Parts: sequence; C-alpha cells; structure tokens
Amino acid sequence: MRQLTLRVPDDLASRLRDVAALQGRSVNGLATAVLSAAVDPELEGDEAARVRARLERAGLLAEVTPTAGSRPPAARVAAARRRAGTGTPLSDLVAEGRG
Repeated sequence: MRQLTLRVPDDLASRLRDVAALQGRSVNGLATAVLSAAVDPELEGDEAARVRARLERAGLLAEVTPTAGSRPPAARVAAARRRAGTGTPLSDLVAEGRG
C-alpha cells in the first residue's frame, strides 16, 4: 500500500472529516472510497447511480432484496394480460359519476 500526500482546501478537509465521522469511518477510508469511485470504471454510473449515492450518503437508502417466490406464476400474468383493457373505460366511470 502506498501513502499519498494530498493538498486540499481547508473547507474540503473539514467537510471530509465531518462526513467520515457521520459514517463512522476514518478520513483515510472515506477518501480512499471517494477516489476509487472517481477512477474505477466499474463504479461509473448513470443518473440513477448518482441519485442512489446521494441517498446513501444521506442515510436514506434502503437495500431491498428480492424474496423467493415474490413473482406471480407466468400463467397468472398471462391471464391478467388477457383481461387488461376489457373493463369499463375510466372516462365512462367519470362521466357516470358526474351524472
């Protein structure tokens, strides 16, 4: 492992310390993670990835793991597709409600 000396503005260093403390990490650990994200093509992302990162930093990101059997059987999905659009149009229901 190499040591790197980096000069940053005082306000950036202060914010880095604050965020590291909030996350329960060392300044070195946080800086390493941020620098890795900046140079690792595997971590490059689209707008959705950037939003996820902001939510995670704010402590608002919940990881959701799929549960076994959470998808309906294919036959039920096919039946629902066949029934879709065969009911009363919404415009008729609204017109009916307005009397």
